[in-house]
Amino acid sequence: MGKYLILWELDNARTPVDPKERGAGYQLLMAMVKQDIQKGIVKDWGGFVGENNGYSVAEGTEVEIGNMTQQYVPFCTFKVHAVASVSQVDELIKALSG
Repeated sequence: MGKYLILWELDNARTPVDPKERGAGYQLLMAMVKQDIQKGIVKDWGGFVGENNGYSVAEGTEVEIGNMTQQYVPFCTFKVHAVASVSQVDELIKALSG
Protein backbone atom coordinates (compact mmCIF):
# COMPACT_ATOMS: atom_id res chain seq x y z
CA MET A 1 0.00 0.00 0.00
CA GLY A 2 1.42 3.36 -1.01
CA LYS A 3 1.11 6.91 0.24
CA TYR A 4 0.15 9.68 -2.17
CA LEU A 5 0.13 13.46 -2.21
CA ILE A 6 -2.86 14.48 -4.30
CA LEU A 7 -3.24 18.03 -5.53
CA TRP A 8 -6.82 18.78 -6.54
CA GLU A 9 -8.40 21.66 -8.44
CA LEU A 10 -12.05 22.48 -9.05
CA ASP A 11 -13.10 22.92 -12.67
CA ASN A 12 -14.31 26.54 -12.69
CA ALA A 13 -16.21 25.94 -15.92
CA ARG A 14 -18.47 23.55 -13.97
CA THR A 15 -18.84 25.79 -10.92
CA PRO A 16 -22.23 27.51 -10.69
CA VAL A 17 -22.24 31.32 -10.71
CA ASP A 18 -25.11 31.50 -8.20
CA PRO A 19 -23.64 31.32 -4.66
CA LYS A 20 -26.49 29.15 -3.33
CA GLU A 21 -26.05 26.62 -6.14
CA ARG A 22 -22.28 26.72 -5.66
CA GLY A 23 -22.68 26.14 -1.90
CA ALA A 24 -24.99 23.16 -2.50
CA GLY A 25 -22.47 21.64 -4.90
CA TYR A 26 -19.61 22.18 -2.46
CA GLN A 27 -21.64 20.48 0.29
CA LEU A 28 -22.00 17.39 -1.88
CA LEU A 29 -18.27 17.32 -2.62
CA MET A 30 -17.41 17.75 1.07
CA ALA A 31 -19.73 14.88 1.99
CA MET A 32 -17.75 12.69 -0.41
CA VAL A 33 -14.45 13.87 1.13
CA LYS A 34 -15.74 13.02 4.61
CA GLN A 35 -16.72 9.53 3.40
CA ASP A 36 -13.20 9.01 2.04
CA ILE A 37 -11.79 10.06 5.43
CA GLN A 38 -14.15 7.67 7.24
CA LYS A 39 -13.12 4.83 4.89
CA GLY A 40 -9.52 5.50 5.90
CA ILE A 41 -8.19 6.15 2.41
CA VAL A 42 -7.80 9.92 2.95
CA LYS A 43 -5.52 10.72 5.89
CA ASP A 44 -5.39 14.51 5.53
CA TRP A 45 -7.27 16.99 3.35
CA GLY A 46 -7.25 20.75 2.94
CA GLY A 47 -8.19 23.60 0.66
CA PHE A 48 -5.85 26.49 -0.10
CA VAL A 49 -7.39 29.64 1.36
CA GLY A 50 -8.84 31.91 -1.30
CA GLU A 51 -8.28 29.38 -4.08
CA ASN A 52 -10.32 26.65 -5.74
CA ASN A 53 -7.71 23.98 -5.14
CA GLY A 54 -5.99 22.11 -2.34
CA TYR A 55 -4.36 18.86 -1.31
CA SER A 56 -5.05 15.45 0.08
CA VAL A 57 -2.80 12.79 1.58
CA ALA A 58 -4.12 9.32 0.88
CA GLU A 59 -3.01 5.74 1.41
CA GLY A 60 -3.97 2.77 -0.72
CA THR A 61 -3.22 0.79 -3.82
CA GLU A 62 -3.06 2.41 -7.23
CA VAL A 63 -6.53 1.05 -7.99
CA GLU A 64 -7.98 2.40 -4.72
CA ILE A 65 -6.50 5.83 -5.33
CA GLY A 66 -7.72 5.79 -8.93
CA ASN A 67 -11.24 4.84 -7.87
CA MET A 68 -11.27 7.50 -5.17
CA THR A 69 -10.23 10.31 -7.51
CA GLN A 70 -12.55 9.22 -10.33
CA GLN A 71 -15.63 9.77 -8.18
CA TYR A 72 -14.93 13.53 -8.29
CA VAL A 73 -14.56 13.74 -12.09
CA PRO A 74 -15.57 15.92 -13.97
CA PHE A 75 -15.79 18.52 -11.18
CA CYS A 76 -12.15 18.18 -10.06
CA THR A 77 -8.83 17.47 -11.71
CA PHE A 78 -5.91 15.84 -9.91
CA LYS A 79 -2.14 15.56 -9.87
CA VAL A 80 -1.17 12.44 -7.93
CA HIS A 81 2.36 11.95 -6.58
CA ALA A 82 3.59 8.75 -4.93
CA VAL A 83 5.47 9.60 -1.72
CA ALA A 84 8.45 7.79 -0.21
CA SER A 85 8.83 7.66 3.58
CA VAL A 86 12.00 8.50 5.50
CA SER A 87 12.83 4.80 5.86
CA GLN A 88 12.29 4.22 2.14
CA VAL A 89 14.59 7.10 1.23
CA ASP A 90 17.17 5.80 3.73
CA GLU A 91 16.97 2.38 2.04
CA LEU A 92 17.57 4.00 -1.35
CA ILE A 93 20.57 5.92 -0.03
CA LYS A 94 22.04 2.74 1.48
CA ALA A 95 21.60 0.94 -1.85
CA LEU A 96 23.39 3.78 -3.63
CA SER A 97 26.22 3.76 -1.11
CA GLY A 98 26.85 0.06 -1.56
